[in-house]
Amino acid sequence: MRIGAHVDSADPLEEAAARKAETVQFFLSDPQGWKAPEPRADAEALRAAEVDIYIHAPYVINVATLNNRIRIPSRKLLVSHAAAAATVGARGLIVHGGHVNKGDDVEVGFDNWRKTFAYAAESGGFATQVLIENTAGGDNACARRFDALARLWDAVGEYGVGFCLDTCHAHAAGEDLLDVVDRVKAITGRIDLIHANDSKDAFGTGRDRHDNLGHGMIDPELVVAVVRAADAPVIVETPGGADGQAADITYLRDRVGQ
Repeated sequence: MRIGAHVDSADPLEEAAARKAETVQFFLSDPQGWKAPEPRADAEALRAAEVDIYIHAPYVINVATLNNRIRIPSRKLLVSHAAAAATVGARGLIVHGGHVNKGDDVEVGFDNWRKTFAYAAESGGFATQVLIENTAGGDNACARRFDALARLWDAVGEYGVGFCLDTCHAHAAGEDLLDVVDRVKAITGRIDLIHANDSKDAFGTGRDRHDNLGHGMIDPELVVAVVRAADAPVIVETPGGADGQAADITYLRDRVGQ
């Protein structure tokens, strides 16, 4: 099992070394912006590295929405990030499940996800596998509660999409971590990546505030159990810089094999 962290994009390999990480995740552009990623000078080094690479898509992407001014640019930006992720040898491109606006039919949001994969397929498909991530809040979210996730997977599962399970997000969404791996796999058939995060907030609050393992509101042994059961690569998206994340990585390494 390979464990690492979400790091600054300036020098991901140096950041990996500072954390003794076997895998890293980073952004290729401003996570709150709409600009397509630019070519990286270190692309060859990233492809050749022994460290596994994952890319997180910008937070602004929402392919589920009925708002054409957001949905259409979101599709294009997701395709461009998948292409850029391929140039650095990324094993996956993580994107949030998105949502529809209040009063809109969430079923249309699921169908918009299907149309996104159909749109990409017209030009040969996504250059990097897309991993949809469960989200923490929102009454109209497509991947917050697992009943919605099941309907989303009915729409997109045929396209070979992957899944990223975030422990903080599941906790915030009101999904019990005790049997979360079995429940997710019953829906998606797979878990491709774990975001192993504690939460600053109580169960079911819908608040997405990560904390270091053992410092928040989630029993850290539950996170360990999720990681062990999923048997997938792990990324910690926790605070504290290199020291804080290195401590979380060590915590997981010391316990997952037990």
